[in-house]
Amino acid sequence: MHMHGGRLHVHGYHVADEPPYASSDFRPSARQLWDPPLGVAELGIVGCKGLLPMARTRTISDSFDPAWNEQYTWPVYNPCTVLTVGMFDDPPPDGEKDAAAACSRPMGKVRIRLSTLERGRVYRGLYPLIMMLATGAKRMGDVELAIRFATSGSTLDVLHAYGRPALPAMHHLRPVPAASRDALRLAAAHLARSEPPLRREVATWMLDAAEPRGFSMRKLRANWNRAVAALSWVADAARWVEDTRSWRNPTATAMAHAVLVLLAWHPDLVVPTVTLHVAAVGVWKYRRRPRAPAPHPCVRASMAEAPDREELDEEFDTIPSARPPEVVRARYDRARMVGARLQTMVGDVATQAERLQALVSWRDPRATGMFVALCVLVAMALYMVPIKMVAVVAGFYYLRHPMFRDRMPAPVINFFRRLPSMSERIM
Repeated sequence: MHMHGGRLHVHGYHVADEPPYASSDFRPSARQLWDPPLGVAELGIVGCKGLLPMARTRTISDSFDPAWNEQYTWPVYNPCTVLTVGMFDDPPPDGEKDAAAACSRPMGKVRIRLSTLERGRVYRGLYPLIMMLATGAKRMGDVELAIRFATSGSTLDVLHAYGRPALPAMHHLRPVPAASRDALRLAAAHLARSEPPLRREVATWMLDAAEPRGFSMRKLRANWNRAVAALSWVADAARWVEDTRSWRNPTATAMAHAVLVLLAWHPDLVVPTVTLHVAAVGVWKYRRRPRAPAPHPCVRASMAEAPDREELDEEFDTIPSARPPEVVRARYDRARMVGARLQTMVGDVATQAERLQALVSWRDPRATGMFVALCVLVAMALYMVPIKMVAVVAGFYYLRHPMFRDRMPAPVINFFRRLPSMSERIM
């Protein structure tokens, strides 16, 4: 990117006009830098059913069950391309005097990620159009789509694309600052000059560039549930380890001892065992793989099944707020309570990190002296005793029977909790 003659050249960059999680194009601006396409995406828009009152299709007036039966084909350069199909309620062609009535009202959108489609298979189905309104999630109708992802090259070319950077090289060699990325979203002005023109509200809504809503407690809970669901395997692994060391299944615990001895005497089997286990999990879940894409918004994952009216009103409120002062004060107090819990969590994380630093900072001379002496003893023991024996003894000690275990916290935990931190110095 350089300035020449008063013009800005971004040939090596991709001019972003869509959110990164739903982008349909990652190519650079210069056509000569484009890679050959991997295939084509064929999208057939059959029609809609049950609409309540734009793949850039033609407008159909006065119909709640419009039918288009149109087919579109685009070259695909990235297997993770996302297609977005939006439905709008357009104003009459002759125009309206009322400005609000002359705007195109969105009725929902469907997003399909091509990487979730099998090669050459036609997916045809009826997908719901769901809008999040101030009164809650509302089903505006259904759109019938048929889509197929056909690759023109070999399967190796498609697999190789997964390892290549999605954005052009200039984005990594000379990155665009995050504060300047939104300034590159020029699609609304460009599409407004097309023939026939595409309304600005349509372009901004399709590109998720419309006026953003404020803080949403519903989205906060939804994102928290997403994180918990994505990390559920960590909780399952911790629960399995706790059940094993508690001897709830003596056979499983005995097998864990045997596996521990085997891996300790043959450490070269650790990595192959872990990778084979992950592969076995993937093969086991192949039977329950999704048979069709899920492009429509998930009401349950969005926490919109039974939303709180007050939270929805807060989510759709303008900035600055247009609500009465007592309502704003109540929301402010609720936000303060949420912030207080977040403040406590951040303080706890900072305390644990400062205690780790206190192990060698000599803020507590006796604790640091004990830790340094213990490190020297551990180093000498590991030097003289084979590491295999140390691993087996440590594993057997950790898996010892509950009758040989004290219910009180371990001395290491007690020692760590007594280390100093900056908590007592924070006002």
